Amino acid sequence: MRYFELFNLPVSYDVDLSVLNQRYLELQRAVHPDKFAGKSEREKLIAVQKTSEINDALAVLKHPVKRAEYMLSEQGVDIRAEQQTLQDPAFLMQQMELREALEDIQHSSDPEDEIDAFEAQIKVLDQQYSAKLAEQLIDQDLAVLEVAADNIRKLKFIYKLREELSRIEDSLFD
Repeated sequence: MRYFELFNLPVSYDVDLSVLNQRYLELQRAVHPDKFAGKSEREKLIAVQKTSEINDALAVLKHPVKRAEYMLSEQGVDIRAEQQTLQDPAFLMQQMELREALEDIQHSSDPEDEIDAFEAQIKVLDQQYSAKLAEQLIDQDLAVLEVAADNIRKLKFIYKLREELSRIEDSLFD
């Protein structure tokens, strides 16, 4: 089952989440197991399986990194279970600097301002890699798709930094 096709969406890294959610609700209504209460066990099982597939597809299409990985795998380049590391020294240096800045936030006299500045920096990086991926993931050229794979790896770093920032915020303000 192709996820974009399931939701009747164009294959694109840029997904309209409101349309995705609307289509999800429509699909869920159509195959909800309660609608099959009086049906055969086989029909009930099919409804449960379909519901599970719809939920899986939604989870992938909603999350930018998972969506990018899925799109790449649909083109024959599967990086979802890989252990390959990035070989971009400039990016790795930037990540080290960002991690140091993240550590400094915890010991700052004004963590709120530093959190805001860090979030802004992460947002810019996210937008940069997302813009590149939107173009690269529709390309058929294997070399371009390999560059897209590296950009997905970089985007994963960005999302990990976001998660760590969220944990720091929780520890500082809860």
